[in-house]
Amino acid sequence: METKKPRLSVMTQEVWVVPFFGKGHLLPTVELCKHVASRNFKTILIIPSNLSSNIPSSLHQYPLLEIAELPSSPPPLQQPGPDPLFPPHKHHNQMAQGLENLISTRSQYPESRLPVCVIVDVMMDWTLEIFEKFEVPTIGFFTSGACSAAMEYAMWKVNLEDLKPGEIRLLPGLPQEMALTDSDLKSRPHRPHGPPGGRGGPPGLGGPPGPMGGFPRPPGGIDPPKMMGPPKPGAPPPWLEEVKGSIAYMINTCDDLEHPFIQYLAVQIEKPIWSVGPLLPELYWKSVDSLLRDHEIRTDPRSNDITEEEVVEWLDSKPPGSVVYVSFGSEVGPEMEECSHLADALEASNRPFIWVIQPGSGRPGPPPQFLEGQPSAEAEESYFPQDLDKRVGEKGMIILGWAPQLLILSHPSTGGFLSHCGWNSTVEAIGRGVPILAWPIRGDQMYNAKLIVKHLKVGCMISDDFSQLRQKDDIIKGIENLLGDEVFKNRAASLSAKFKHGFPASSVDSLDAFRDFINQKAVV
Repeated sequence: METKKPRLSVMTQEVWVVPFFGKGHLLPTVELCKHVASRNFKTILIIPSNLSSNIPSSLHQYPLLEIAELPSSPPPLQQPGPDPLFPPHKHHNQMAQGLENLISTRSQYPESRLPVCVIVDVMMDWTLEIFEKFEVPTIGFFTSGACSAAMEYAMWKVNLEDLKPGEIRLLPGLPQEMALTDSDLKSRPHRPHGPPGGRGGPPGLGGPPGPMGGFPRPPGGIDPPKMMGPPKPGAPPPWLEEVKGSIAYMINTCDDLEHPFIQYLAVQIEKPIWSVGPLLPELYWKSVDSLLRDHEIRTDPRSNDITEEEVVEWLDSKPPGSVVYVSFGSEVGPEMEECSHLADALEASNRPFIWVIQPGSGRPGPPPQFLEGQPSAEAEESYFPQDLDKRVGEKGMIILGWAPQLLILSHPSTGGFLSHCGWNSTVEAIGRGVPILAWPIRGDQMYNAKLIVKHLKVGCMISDDFSQLRQKDDIIKGIENLLGDEVFKNRAASLSAKFKHGFPASSVDSLDAFRDFINQKAVV
């Protein structure tokens, strides 16, 4: 029997939330919805219908939280042409029309009210024109951290065209350790490795280091998608331009991690900025000193031959702090040649390791989930270290596809994390006191890596020159530096201790400030 939801008070205000499509965006957005709903807002998560299977069942436990599905189809890859990375607009046109129909229907009936505000992922900036049409205020939402946005803004304010080799350029308003050198500005000269429409922005998308931005916009007189690349000299960060009409901003971070960067943005933008994260599952915060089981929090349609029990058994057999965990997330990865160097390094190293390899690793272009309609051979092309598992024996565990990352990071045998520095992976590791060997691939990962190494000092870089491919010796040296340095371990443990009491108090205060701000606007 279906449980009826309680009747809402006539004073209950509606808040809509529009996430971006990538899982690295959707999962923190779901957690944000829970926090908003717990503050007595009727919260409606707006998603395309093809994403419904990715919504955790725990969402249904919140009586004030609902899901509105818009008609949509998965974005197919455009046929080869001048710009094969950008898909046709059909997918977005469907969603745009569905969104406009939804809000238009609401505005026609007296008993239905428009939302008091809409929280919009900054990657979904094309939806802002629809909400503006109906005079619904929006709040820009960054699923990434504050450092990346602050660095982009500060770089816009400073002339970097004349930066000379070896010169250090301070960024006024930001910590001195975040100063830039010419090596910081070097982007990988190789092919982009991201889903269609990525431009070097928040986790899960992008190209070379550069501005944050959104998915291609739907047609109908709306600007065409912007290409990947670094900001043009003298131009503001695209995210600032695209969400300039928003009344405030939310960032998936907290004061304990990024206080100076949050303050910098608040001063520069002169609008309310609320740090509301890290937006990790509630159970993550409640099990700080225990082993965290991913299946209790997240479900994943992808399967493999290794169970959580086998992972635990393998980790239990290793000394505390001895294992290096290697994972680049689900949508990015090193070049094919770098994967080969990584395999050689892991074999040569004396350190036990877990290496997670995603389908499509090392192949050019978008990850396989964005290759609908393409030849299966192309979608399946990926790197795999033949016979490495046999050569290393019990020293290594290779996982293909999905892996229980929260479990691995929370196990006492895990001593370091070789990571692409996606924001979700970064905060998951920091919260569990695991130091990070930074191997950023694109976009905000470059800034996150600098935050980890220079500001938080809980890890080191795999290399100082990201214009070149990583070599075997770079990787071995990086692993030894990370696992052999007690300073990294101590600082990581000290930082994680700040989260032993659960979800950060500063973020609770920010969410309360958001509630009060919206309620005041509703009264006015």
